[in-house]
Amino acid sequence: MKMKIILAALLLAPLSLCAWHSIKAPNIKSLQVIKNDDFEALPVLQLHGRDVLSISFDELSHNYHRFIYRVEPCNPDWTPAEGLFESDWLEGLNDQPIEQYDNSINTTVLYTHYELQFPNEHTNLRMSGNYRLHIIDDDSEEEVLVVELRVAEPIMLVGLGITTNTDLDLNGRYQQVGMTVKLNGLRVTRPNEEIQTFVMQNGREDNMKVNVTPNYITNQSLQWEHNKHLIFDAGNEYHKFEILDPRHTTMGLAGVRWDETTKTWHAMPMPCEPRRSYLYDEDTNGAFLLRNSDNYDAERTSDYVYVHYVLQPYRPYTDANIILNGRWTTDASDNYVMTYNEESKTYDLTVMQKLGYYNYQLLLMDYDGTTHTLPEEGSFFQTENTYQAFVYYKATGARAWRLVGYQDVTYK
Repeated sequence: MKMKIILAALLLAPLSLCAWHSIKAPNIKSLQVIKNDDFEALPVLQLHGRDVLSISFDELSHNYHRFIYRVEPCNPDWTPAEGLFESDWLEGLNDQPIEQYDNSINTTVLYTHYELQFPNEHTNLRMSGNYRLHIIDDDSEEEVLVVELRVAEPIMLVGLGITTNTDLDLNGRYQQVGMTVKLNGLRVTRPNEEIQTFVMQNGREDNMKVNVTPNYITNQSLQWEHNKHLIFDAGNEYHKFEILDPRHTTMGLAGVRWDETTKTWHAMPMPCEPRRSYLYDEDTNGAFLLRNSDNYDAERTSDYVYVHYVLQPYRPYTDANIILNGRWTTDASDNYVMTYNEESKTYDLTVMQKLGYYNYQLLLMDYDGTTHTLPEEGSFFQTENTYQAFVYYKATGARAWRLVGYQDVTYK
C-alpha cells in the first residue's frame, strides 16, 4: 500500500528547480540544450560571438509535426520585456520552422527526434539579456516547450570567490560567496534601481540569491564581502547513473529488466541511503547527456526506459515533499514528487527516460515551494559546487535590461 504525501499547494509550484527549460506537452520528451558541444555548460551566449545552442527533443510518434520556434525578450526575472520593437533585439526572422528531424529506429517506443541550432542564419540576437525560445506546434498552435537562455555582453568585470569560513560556521555545512563588480566606466548613480544581481549554485533557481545589497559601493565598483545573504547550503555530491543499453546493468544501477506484459524496459538506480559523512564522487552538478553504448546515431537509436528511484528515509515527511531534481527534470507531466510506500518504508518515483548519463539530487520542498537540503542527503563544506553570477544594467531612461556581467567559479 502506498501513501501519497503531496501537499496541494505544491502542485502549483514549479518543480523544474534548476532546469531553466520546461516541457508543456505530454507527447514531448528528452529536451536537451547543449552549448558548443559542452553538455555541462549553461545556456549563456556571448553577444555577437560564435556560441551556438543545440536544442533537441523527441515527439512520441512517427507522425511529422511542423514545429516553429519563436523568440521573446524577457526581463531578468523572466517576465516579458515591454516597450521594445522587434527590430531592437532581433536580427533576421522570428517564427521559423524546425527543419531537422529523424524517426527513431529499432526502439520499443516510437518517436521523432527534432533538432535546432540557435542562433542560426535565419535568426540572431542584437541585444544582451534574457530570452525565451518557444517551440510551437504550427498546426494546433500549442506551445510544446520553452527554452530559457541568456545573452551576455561582458562590460562589467565580475569577480567571484568561495569560502567555507562563513558567517554561520567554519568548515561545517555552508559555503559563502564573495563578489566584486567593477563598473568599467558605466555610469551608475542609483545602484538599487539600475543594477540587478543573481547568484546561483549549480544553475539552480530555487535557492538563488537575488539583488543582495552590496557591503561597499564606490564610483568604480560594488563589493559583497562576508555577506550573510550570500551563504548557501553546501549540500552533497549529486547521485549519478548511466543507462547505455537496457539489457545490461551499468554504472549506478542495481538492475535492469524487461516487462513482457507491458513490453517496456525498466531500470533501478541504486537506492539512496542516508549519507552521514562526506565522500567525494565526481559528478556534473545535475547535468545529463543522452547517449547509448554504441553512441552512433544515438539521437534516434536510443530507447526509453522506466527508471525507478528509491529513497530510504529517516522518517516519512508529513509537512513537506521530497523532490527529484536535475537539469533534465523539465517535463510538466512528471511532477518529480516522490511517494511514500508504507510497506517498504521507502519513497518511490518512476520516470520514463531516454538512454544516457544522468545526475540528480533529492530536495525537501515546503508547501510554499521553499526548498531545503534533505537531511538524508547531508550538507558538507567539502562538496564541489559551481556558482554563477549574473549582473544586469538598465540606465535611467533605458528601455531594456542588459546582461553586462557574467562569471562562474567552481569550489573544489
